[in-house]
Amino acid sequence: MGVKCRACVAIVFILLLLGSMWLHGNLEDQWNTCSKFYNVKNKILSIIRVNSSDEDVAPLKVCPSQRFQVVDLLAHLQEAPVSTNDVLLKPYLASWDELIKFLEALGPMVGIISQEIESKTSIIRELAQKAEKEAEKDSKRMPQQSDPVLMISHDRLSFGYSSIRSMIKWELENGLVNFNKYTNSGCRTLLRLHRALLWLQNFLEELGKEAAEGESLRSPSDLCKETYQRTLAHHHTWWVRKAAELAFLAMPERPYFYQLVCVETQAEAAVVLNRVVKAIKEVYERNEVALQEHGMLDLP
Repeated sequence: MGVKCRACVAIVFILLLLGSMWLHGNLEDQWNTCSKFYNVKNKILSIIRVNSSDEDVAPLKVCPSQRFQVVDLLAHLQEAPVSTNDVLLKPYLASWDELIKFLEALGPMVGIISQEIESKTSIIRELAQKAEKEAEKDSKRMPQQSDPVLMISHDRLSFGYSSIRSMIKWELENGLVNFNKYTNSGCRTLLRLHRALLWLQNFLEELGKEAAEGESLRSPSDLCKETYQRTLAHHHTWWVRKAAELAFLAMPERPYFYQLVCVETQAEAAVVLNRVVKAIKEVYERNEVALQEHGMLDLP
């Protein structure tokens, strides 16, 4: 076997390892995609909502002929925060659907990471569907509520997976979370997504920065590697870290990212990416507080 052939085999092996161990956990045979239980009512209305949320900011554009739409990502992110400290689960997962499309658009070597992320969102969706079916069975056995206020409360507020905090409460009350060993819980899965979201937040923030005076813009590959090393890499084994860094070498150059978010210059990209990063930070910080309050930032 030649040197080049052995190198190809090594790369394939590393990528397979990356796909199986990403986000600090093996795949749990959750490949059957659940039906997406969060639907945007109307794409046009979503665009209007996003464009009207920031004053004196140019409207975002819909990019023709591509799956990833920054308009949809921002709409889901802005839909997720609720009350003063919670995050709705459906738009949160829908925002991950768009981020998965974003990663897939960066090519097969980077896109393989999205497979593990998608498996995590599927786990939470399956748990939510299971809990919803159990709640429906319980409601059929319960006496019919005559008070419409109580009925609304039961349907919208007591469902265990309606928001991040309600999911945490539900799983703790039903003994689904173990602080000493691995369990396939929504809280543990959320923590893995939470860590990955910090990485993407940092990467998009760096990607949106203008170059310092007298310096040139840094490559997306270098930015992705550095932001990974200071965030998600802390939760990965040495092998996974090296596999990830290998995948980042195949990261497209900046003009491709401009195309993804429908802009032509770095200045325009900075405006769009800063809006996305701001929305991600709002969601991330709320989830960070919720997980920290329940001692869940180090779930095995």
